Amino acid sequence: MTTASDPSYPDHWEADVVLRDGGTARIRPITTDDAGRLVSFYEQVSDESKYYRFFAPYPRLSDRDVHRFTHHDYVDRVGLAATIGGEFIATVRYDRIGADGRSATGPSDEAEVAFLVQDAHQGRGVASALLEHIGAVARERGIRRFAAEVLPANSKMIKVFTDAGYQQKRSFEDGSVHLTLDLEPTAESLAVQRAREQRAEARSVQRLLSPGSVAVIGVSRSLAGVGAAALRNLRDSGFHGHLYAVNEAVTRDLLDGVRAYPTLGAVGAPVDLAVIAVPADRVPDAVAACGEHGVQGLVVLSAGYGESGPEGMARQRELVRQVRSYGMRLIGPNAFGVINTAPEVELNASLAPAPAPARGRVGLFTQSGAIGIALLSGLLRRGEGLSSFVSAGNRADVSGNDILQYWYDDEATDVALMYLETLGNPRKFTRLARRTAAVKPVVVAKGGRHTPAGHVVPGTRLPEATVSELLRQAGVIRVDTVTELVDVGLLLASQPVPAGPRVAILGNSESLGVLTYDACLTEGLRPLPPLDLTTAASPEDFRTAVSAALASPDTDAVVVTAIPWVSEHALADDLAEALRAAAAAHPGKPVAVVHVELGALAEALSAATAPTAATDLADALPATLPTPATALAALGSGSASDAVSASDAAPASDAVPASDAEPEAVPAAAAAPFRPEPAAEGAGSAAVPAPGTARIPSYPAAERAVKAVAEAVRYGQWRRGVAEVGQVPEFEDIDESGAAGQLSRLLAGVGEEEVATLDDPDARELLARYGIRVLSTLPAPSADAAVRAARVLGYPVALKTTAPHLRHRADLGGVRLDLTTEAELRRSYEELTHALGKPQELLPVVQSMVPRGVDTVIRSVIDPAAGAVLSFGLSGVASELLGDTAHRLVPATDKDAASLIRSIRTAPLLFGWRGSDPVDTPALEELLLRLSRLVDDHPEVVGVALEPVVVATEGLSVLSATVRVAHPPARGDLGPRTLPSY
Repeated sequence: MTTASDPSYPDHWEADVVLRDGGTARIRPITTDDAGRLVSFYEQVSDESKYYRFFAPYPRLSDRDVHRFTHHDYVDRVGLAATIGGEFIATVRYDRIGADGRSATGPSDEAEVAFLVQDAHQGRGVASALLEHIGAVARERGIRRFAAEVLPANSKMIKVFTDAGYQQKRSFEDGSVHLTLDLEPTAESLAVQRAREQRAEARSVQRLLSPGSVAVIGVSRSLAGVGAAALRNLRDSGFHGHLYAVNEAVTRDLLDGVRAYPTLGAVGAPVDLAVIAVPADRVPDAVAACGEHGVQGLVVLSAGYGESGPEGMARQRELVRQVRSYGMRLIGPNAFGVINTAPEVELNASLAPAPAPARGRVGLFTQSGAIGIALLSGLLRRGEGLSSFVSAGNRADVSGNDILQYWYDDEATDVALMYLETLGNPRKFTRLARRTAAVKPVVVAKGGRHTPAGHVVPGTRLPEATVSELLRQAGVIRVDTVTELVDVGLLLASQPVPAGPRVAILGNSESLGVLTYDACLTEGLRPLPPLDLTTAASPEDFRTAVSAALASPDTDAVVVTAIPWVSEHALADDLAEALRAAAAAHPGKPVAVVHVELGALAEALSAATAPTAATDLADALPATLPTPATALAALGSGSASDAVSASDAAPASDAVPASDAEPEAVPAAAAAPFRPEPAAEGAGSAAVPAPGTARIPSYPAAERAVKAVAEAVRYGQWRRGVAEVGQVPEFEDIDESGAAGQLSRLLAGVGEEEVATLDDPDARELLARYGIRVLSTLPAPSADAAVRAARVLGYPVALKTTAPHLRHRADLGGVRLDLTTEAELRRSYEELTHALGKPQELLPVVQSMVPRGVDTVIRSVIDPAAGAVLSFGLSGVASELLGDTAHRLVPATDKDAASLIRSIRTAPLLFGWRGSDPVDTPALEELLLRLSRLVDDHPEVVGVALEPVVVATEGLSVLSATVRVAHPPARGDLGPRTLPSY
């Protein structure tokens, strides 16, 4: 029988899962090496649970039982175990049975399933996770139904089955409940699975952000270094829980006023979160100590992992395996840390100096520590607070997907800001982003658009505009720089989402109003003619004009432009108050301010700063990112110096050296990355908005304000559109199981890392299983063969080359159409071979003619950055030279298909341009949906090209198809819940 080291061992069944309480467990096949673990596990199960499992008292397992439960063929008999720390906490097994209920082998498609969960771990969702995974294994082995016998008193187990969402039957026989589950996934089972995933992953992040106790491991005795900085920030932030310092060389009870211990085990109390700041080679010992102590989560600040090359990546993989083996979650390594401003927590487990950011409604996630610093600086200088902040570094475990799960139902977060370099699992990210964006804005700045050689971030094969378009379809507000990330976030955090694109522009500068008007047109907005209040306008004039604009039924948003008065130094604060009063009187529309700092106004503005809670931290930010000195800072103002793009951030590596050694091992600068900047005279005397008064964001350039408004408008349009949910249609003629079987056979001889292009017959057969008919072609290696082919197909016919360098190149003369006689066919054959080469080079074929129409091209590819993508365009110059191609994420809905064909610039050619007949767009939409279903149902299909697809006034014809296949990843977003593997 198999062991974990045997070639037949199904290692792709191994998976890490997040349980209901936020902890993790590893699910793996049971092997012959597990006899001791099984016995130990069974001894810890209560007599009641044993009775429920075996329907009789069963105090211990016999040797025969142990052999039976650890020896499996992984086809007809399979056992899986959930483990923590290498020990079993639960098991599940199935045995294939026949119609008589006895053990059987294929082709029987039914199996009996049974679970056993250790009492200490019941209620954590272990059985539900095991059911998902054993169900996926069973489907892989050709089993379509599970049968289970459960005692009526075992209500927990009955609930596991009934709540799974599968179609099921239930009956009462011989004193037990007999359940039969159809394992084919349903919309309900998928919804149940994803709801459980969301609750579990959100809970795991909540445990990291709301610990009751924190230990910092690696605090030097000299109080220098990263560990000491993290400890100091935790202490000074006012953290409400217990705080401990750990250093193996500690000789006193306190370090920097915090209880200190030589080891974590010496703490003698529970520790929920550990911040690790020791050198990378000592991290495994620290992780082991945390696991043995029952720590729930880790923040690893230490560098020297995936960012440092192959050796570091191997160290990182081992770190993740070790952390998950203890059921913990990990932020990092090479992390900057986490912040939670909730008043009952006040956690600053990061390298950002205390005091922590003010309480706000913005959640912030970054993969880069340097970008995290820039974003924190930009937000805090402009008076915006945070709900939570996570800088995940190498995001080896906790990623942006986990944070989206947490923010989805976090009432403290209204806007989600994210800086990402990769999307990790693209399909899952777009799914989570779409769901989150339906309730709150998700703004993303994505780096890695142009991946330099040797960079660890994988690039995309899609044009940048395509990636942006696909993210926008998921409701993501995609921006190009971290400056835009802050600009858009400020508007959405403080202002309502616009109801439309109509923008009123008013202010005391005609020129600035015109610039704003032009910017609105560039962004696709519908600006009204600017209203010039003249330079003599008073704050009261502004209030009146803004009130009128907001009250008008012809406006959806207002942009106010302001330049300084000639001599009225004291009017800036009055203007801020006037604008807030007008906005408060008409709260349903957003207001943004464009201001220019000139001359004497700078003196008036220098007395104003951001709200007091944020000012202290802003004062502690680097001199390269100074605090604002503008009167409109009271509104949440920015200045010209606020412009920080990804390239503006610190060029140094994000790596944070971490050590618990003495100060010479870690430079003092690393311990305190921020340096205080002296506050300007008068700082802190700004007019702060009254409680309950919304801030009004302001911008130092018209283009920035209008860009923020435009992104809010587009987001509002998406929100309104998503209310009309599209459907992924069901096609009764689809042969999903037949396609799966064919793909399994075709991939039998393909290597794990290879991509194979199917022969034409195989491609046609596969596509036909999804109702996609490709017009037949017959080879024509000679003129006589071409004539015979034409007789079979019937005239008129087309003669064309299929050589790779001539395929789809009608412009090179490789296609002859409407050949109605043998003589025309022979003459065309001779011309073709004379002009382009020998038949064996051209690979000519003969094909029937089809009704004339518009030539289109449909493709689907799997992109590393975006996932499965469906593309459409017109064949030829429009798509190849001009790039007029539109894209949608897979699976596409009927709404997606309809919008896809209408979103290309040349779409009028499909709808009767210049008096031509409209083509059959419903047939085109159906073809798109069928291809989407094929790619979505079978991840083995990594590329499809249908070119050309001739769309006539009635019906369409697919003239050529190319299909590429490969072995799918071990787990996908459509499979059972699992964490990314390392």
